[in-house]
Amino acid sequence: MRLRYLILALAALLLGTAGPVYAEETMNGLVYIVTYFDVAPTAAQQSAGIVREFAETSRKADGNAGFEAFEEIARPSRFALLESWRDKKASDAHDAGTGATALRDKLQPLTIGGFGVRVHSGLSVAAPTGQLPADAIYVLTHVDVFPVHKDQAIELVKAQADAARKDDGNLRFDVVQWDGHPNHFTLIEVWRDRKAFDASVTTPHNKQFRDKLTPLEGALYDERLYQAVR
Repeated sequence: MRLRYLILALAALLLGTAGPVYAEETMNGLVYIVTYFDVAPTAAQQSAGIVREFAETSRKADGNAGFEAFEEIARPSRFALLESWRDKKASDAHDAGTGATALRDKLQPLTIGGFGVRVHSGLSVAAPTGQLPADAIYVLTHVDVFPVHKDQAIELVKAQADAARKDDGNLRFDVVQWDGHPNHFTLIEVWRDRKAFDASVTTPHNKQFRDKLTPLEGALYDERLYQAVR
């Protein structure tokens, strides 16, 4: 009988600690926000001006640790924003501020499909390795694996980040994990130029990464190439 009570007590203890472990895993340190949105092709240039001004203002906001704006190279009417904040409180304050409200109001008539906002925590983040040239290539990739493969995918994306940072022409390779969806990741890459990026695609470690990741995926590997909005 005592053994039975002991087993039940241990089970209750394990269940009670499961929640906090998950919370620490998904939200820890800086908050990273990736926002995607499309505008009408005829509004691409106008939208770029709006986004550029918003990014410049946001970098001065309290708690901001980085704010970058991109337009997709193949389709300039597709934009992405990459933000990093000291904590969620600073991020929420900025999102509720007049600047963010004005941005949404200005872009709303131009957008197609609204704003896709994804809040992340850092999984494998390192300082950039050099100055970013004007023709740098920025790559944002959404990785989605089935939940049962989450831990395996974490090891794969971490290993890929470590290897890619050593590649010639790589200036940045970070991995962030989607809050509330720990089996979803965003890979953030910066390459010196298109030639450096193209060379990275055929490296042995990249091929091995993709070969191992593909069977785990719950959706297609969504890799998009961008240039900075200037």
